[in-house]
Amino acid sequence: MANFYNPVYWHTWLGLGILRLVSLLPWSLQRMVAWALGATCFYLIPVRRFVVLVNLRICFPELTEAERRRIARRHYQSLVLGILETTHAWWQKPSKLPAYRIEGLEHLENAKAKGKGVLLVSGHFTTLEIAGRILCLNTRISCLYRDPNNLLLAKFLREYRTSWTNRAIPMADLKGLLNALRAGEVVWYAPDQGKASAYSKLLPFFGEPAVTNTATSRLAHMSGATVVPFYPKRLADNTYVLTILPALENFPTGDESADTLRIVAKLEQAIRVAPEQYLWVHRRFKRRKGLPRVYFNPRTSA
Repeated sequence: MANFYNPVYWHTWLGLGILRLVSLLPWSLQRMVAWALGATCFYLIPVRRFVVLVNLRICFPELTEAERRRIARRHYQSLVLGILETTHAWWQKPSKLPAYRIEGLEHLENAKAKGKGVLLVSGHFTTLEIAGRILCLNTRISCLYRDPNNLLLAKFLREYRTSWTNRAIPMADLKGLLNALRAGEVVWYAPDQGKASAYSKLLPFFGEPAVTNTATSRLAHMSGATVVPFYPKRLADNTYVLTILPALENFPTGDESADTLRIVAKLEQAIRVAPEQYLWVHRRFKRRKGLPRVYFNPRTSA
């Protein structure tokens, strides 16, 4: 067991303490801090800025370079705001959460009524943590998670997610996931960050080949679960909208690639609505055997 009072974790404790204090500020002031800090980080962290801009060039070739840079700057602001939203999800009472509305909750309730479990499929948006907290105030869900490398931060994430979800299931726990689905539970699942494995294929994301997780189709087949798309959005008026779409019909079909592309198409539509809120700092187009290295940056390479 890790010794969380070891000096190696002091910077994490300090960061968590600062965030705990910031969470006490009025929400409107926190948004102002996020916009200022995010814009600053855009210029101070060039390596990840390069990744963001590469992703945006690939996914939005129809935009000008100036338009993509504006989205990138807003993305950094969205990232910082997502961290502050996490402090609300962890430490604030439900009555203190920002105003929100949920569209399509009846689609989730109809899927639950079938009694075979529901895969609530979403993507890695910067609103991920607060959206989960809001959703859990309105219906019971479980969630899949992957621990970050920082063991102290991983401990906090597990504890808080477990406190307001039905159960938190590690990504590697296939048996636990199937048991939850077969028990009729709703499991929140974001399969958009693929890595090379037996459950991935090279499929187009915004028209560009990317290593893509195809496990959703197989999980639905193995468990009999219904697949329901779900996408959160942060609005300019400081409120949130959580959109739950109708369950995918005739899913799975037996064609994992075709099934996955249906999910990817839904995700792309949601991203286009608020592109700055998707997690563009992730190297979505890495490790593509036989294809060019799009993240090679001569300026930062020896």
